[in-house]
Amino acid sequence: MLDKLTYNVVNAIEAIAQNKLRAFLTSLGIIFGVGSVIAMLAIGHGAEQEILRQIRILGASNVIVTPSVEQEEGEVRADDRDEDGGRPYSPGLTLADARSIADIIPGVQGVSPETVYETTAIQSGIRRTTKVVGVTEAYFVEHTGVAEGTSFTRRHVRDAMPVAVIGHQVKARFFPKKEAVGGRIKVGSVWLTVIGVMEPRGLSAESLESLGLRDFDNDIYTPLSTLLTRYEDRSRLSRRDIEAASRDANSTQTARRRGYRVEQREIGDQVDRLVIRTAGSEFVEPVAGVVDRMLKRRHNGVVDYQVIVPEQLLAQERRTQTVFNIVLAAIASISLIVGGIGIMNIMLASVMERIREIGVRRAVGATRQDVTVQFIVEALSISTIGGVVGILLGVGISAGIEAATDIPTIITLQAVLLAFVVSVGVGLLFGYLPAKRAAERDPVVALRHE
Repeated sequence: MLDKLTYNVVNAIEAIAQNKLRAFLTSLGIIFGVGSVIAMLAIGHGAEQEILRQIRILGASNVIVTPSVEQEEGEVRADDRDEDGGRPYSPGLTLADARSIADIIPGVQGVSPETVYETTAIQSGIRRTTKVVGVTEAYFVEHTGVAEGTSFTRRHVRDAMPVAVIGHQVKARFFPKKEAVGGRIKVGSVWLTVIGVMEPRGLSAESLESLGLRDFDNDIYTPLSTLLTRYEDRSRLSRRDIEAASRDANSTQTARRRGYRVEQREIGDQVDRLVIRTAGSEFVEPVAGVVDRMLKRRHNGVVDYQVIVPEQLLAQERRTQTVFNIVLAAIASISLIVGGIGIMNIMLASVMERIREIGVRRAVGATRQDVTVQFIVEALSISTIGGVVGILLGVGISAGIEAATDIPTIITLQAVLLAFVVSVGVGLLFGYLPAKRAAERDPVVALRHE
């Protein structure tokens, strides 16, 4: 049995070697099909890992609150408006909101407020625009990853100390050849002492945009109390404007001359983002609902905030990626089917060309099974060679996509084995009919064929 199989394999290889160009053209469909399958799976797996990394950054059990343009909800009653026809006053997103959420809502383990202030940073004769992000020590509970030095302590926040934790790119620009921790950097008009350096996040620009995130690697972090005390407290400035406008007899006209208009939401929010850490993913939806109702009441019915559940955003992104993978799989499957049809076509032509050879083999004692195995082995040889070349092509395509577009691709052993098994299966499936037709030839008729 083994001798017959070896003989058939040798015959198949000799037949392929006699028609190298035809065999190569036949295997092109398999090559491109296998390459497409591997590239598709590499892109899909890379995207899945990117989504998981985004989940870790945003937090699967977090709820995020950000300021937004006021949303209209129903009709405003006459007693809700002031005498000038303005809308109900809302203080915007404040630290008081953060404290209320942390103290009152069950299932909340902590709230991390963030305020962003755009300014310039100067160090060693280098000047660059940057963002100062005011945070509390709770920020580093969710965003662990201080590569050098330490994060803020409660004392740093309590005493509004002029200290900073800088992003990885900030260190590369301002401290390229010296130790960053312990150094000083002038941010705006304040000199800050660097106490730590964050680990690089490495998120792509597309990921940052889709998730609504800043480029963490280029941020400078300082205690929130330091930012509100030494830089700017937008809510305090807004209150002074309100008091000045209320003392004026012509408050509406004065407020408009000063650029203050409550109804167009020009009041500055004290906080730009609240990250609410819940006790678990099962608490996310209930906490989000309670936060929405609480903020609406605290803001006098003005919906000038947005409650975001990252888990929902990432679930939608994953569904979109799944649809994308299905489309790619369909395209790759079409390529493999076309390749299989090519194999069948060539093998049928080969049977017609070798009718006399089939008759000779049958006359000297070969059985129908021997002839069937011979032609199946030829089809399998073509598809196997095409599968190996296709694997190499898929690896090359994946590497090229990652280098050219920054889309992460991950090639796994399971993907390679799946593509190879499918290519062999296509060869077996589409090679069987020609092999069966060859085996059914009448030996006497085959010997008389010219």
